[in-house]
Amino acid sequence: MSMNGSAHMVMWRTVRGHEVKDRRISRETLRRIVAFAGPHRKALGVFLVLSVLLAVLGVVTPILAGDVVNAITGGRSVATVVWLALAIAGVAVADAGLGVLNRLLSSRIGEGLILDLRTAVYDHVQRMPVAFFTRTRTGALVSRLNTDVIGAQRAFSNTLSGVVSNVVSLLLTVVVMVTISWQVTVLSLLLLPIFLVPARAMGGRLAALQREAAQHNASMSTQMTERFSAGGATLVKLFGRPEAESAEFARRAGRVRDIGVRVAMLQTTFVTALTLVSALALALVYGLGGALALTGSLDAGEVVTLALLLTRLYTPLTMLANARMDIMSAVVSFERVFEILDLVPLIQERPGARPLPAGPVSVEFDDVRFAYPSAEEVSLASLEDVAVLDARGGEEVLHGVSFTVEPGRTVALVGSSGAGKSTVAQLVARLYDVTSGAVGLGGVDVRDTTFASLRETIGMVTQDGHLFHESIRENLTLVRPEATDEQLWDALARARMDHVIRALPDGLDTVVGERGYRLSGGERQRLTIARLLLAAPRVVILDEATSALDSTNEAHVQAALGEALAGRTALVIAHRLSTVRSADEILVVEAGRIVERGPHPQLLAAGGRYAELYETQFADQEA
Repeated sequence: MSMNGSAHMVMWRTVRGHEVKDRRISRETLRRIVAFAGPHRKALGVFLVLSVLLAVLGVVTPILAGDVVNAITGGRSVATVVWLALAIAGVAVADAGLGVLNRLLSSRIGEGLILDLRTAVYDHVQRMPVAFFTRTRTGALVSRLNTDVIGAQRAFSNTLSGVVSNVVSLLLTVVVMVTISWQVTVLSLLLLPIFLVPARAMGGRLAALQREAAQHNASMSTQMTERFSAGGATLVKLFGRPEAESAEFARRAGRVRDIGVRVAMLQTTFVTALTLVSALALALVYGLGGALALTGSLDAGEVVTLALLLTRLYTPLTMLANARMDIMSAVVSFERVFEILDLVPLIQERPGARPLPAGPVSVEFDDVRFAYPSAEEVSLASLEDVAVLDARGGEEVLHGVSFTVEPGRTVALVGSSGAGKSTVAQLVARLYDVTSGAVGLGGVDVRDTTFASLRETIGMVTQDGHLFHESIRENLTLVRPEATDEQLWDALARARMDHVIRALPDGLDTVVGERGYRLSGGERQRLTIARLLLAAPRVVILDEATSALDSTNEAHVQAALGEALAGRTALVIAHRLSTVRSADEILVVEAGRIVERGPHPQLLAAGGRYAELYETQFADQEA
């Protein structure tokens, strides 16, 4: 590596070092890093051996170059010079071949580690409860899967080999230089502080500037992510101030531009100064070495060897001076990845969990009490972009709820907003676990059955039915990958959606856009209902499933749902009178308690809370 390249590398590593200089490496972190590297230990061993060989070859070339000069000045035969030249060529070929092989191993180890870390984090995050996703910034999670994972793999593909090869190269270089001339070697080392001090002085300034630039870039990224989504763009156009949005974005982008100019000038000044130092070092070697050569203390070839070895001396020294910073940077990335892996999922499959028995399934709530988990139970401050996690949580929102939905029957939940209806539905699907009491399916506690069995048994359609930015086919086959086109069209027909899809140019292969925004609200909801019909679960949960539909569409979908619910157990949360009246039983939920229960005529005649809800929510619909 040239002195100029060394200058760039030292500066970059010093800047990184200012970010992590106060961190310490724990033994537990090291143990876990080693465990992750375990599957790659054979490749790592070969990789390190190749790194050592490359370091040795790097020192051999200057020695051979000096021998060539000595052969020429000493009047030796042409054959000797040719053989030395061939030896240099052979070393170059070997260096190139080993370099390619070393790079292959480096990339395989690095990419393999990225694969291991990413899949570990992705699989772990998928096991996290819904409460985790309601609190966490999506961008922060993506950063852990990208930036931090890549930073962690550099510990093996770059830092580890760099430390090994630089130690070997430094030792060999010093030994050879001292053997040739200890005077020149000592004086060369005296220039090292001049090489490193500017890096230390400027490192802090550069680190501060780059931190500020990173913060502005993160803010711009967040602004773009939120404003460029379909919902965000609509909100800005309806209620926002586009001029103010543009001005704020331009202000941050302008500051990033100014920082970029300052960083470029600092880097140029730094590299120019260190290039000057390298020239002074070479001048010292040629001056002192040349004088010693004229007095007969050194050969001309030895002066050339010393000059060539000078970069082999400075480069390893400067790299090793910052090796701890490199290691700490990688460890910080590992720790940020381990932070995610150390979050214990609140909802876990118990050992010995069993599938639900075949046949119709009932739903039972037995004295259920529930409190939403606190932030510290499900999240991290760094994932929420806060200094301290919200200490609130743990307040009970369901108080002794008990009821049973018999197989094949439909129970409707009604009540004020925030009364706890959706919470009841989420407990059936085990999106949360009860605080006390039990939720059962067919007499089996949902905590004692397998996740796979729950997914096969329960189908749920929410008010905001989510669709992925994929094709209609992919959104439907999410619940049944092996479904044929005939089965897909049947489900769409039953959801009164087939004519809409057939009218699209790409039919089932039409991409619906982010969150399905290319479809109307009613079309999105009917597509999620078609997905439910395709899954054909034994227990159906509808959480305001028809709220986005107009009266005509609702009539069609209600007919489809009536077919889908036939013979199945259903729990329905609704503000539509038609849904409520057709239920076998209505549960009135207020403040986390069931205050009334019974069929529609009975509750209406009782003149209680249901009658009040009927007057405020349903009377106009009936009229």
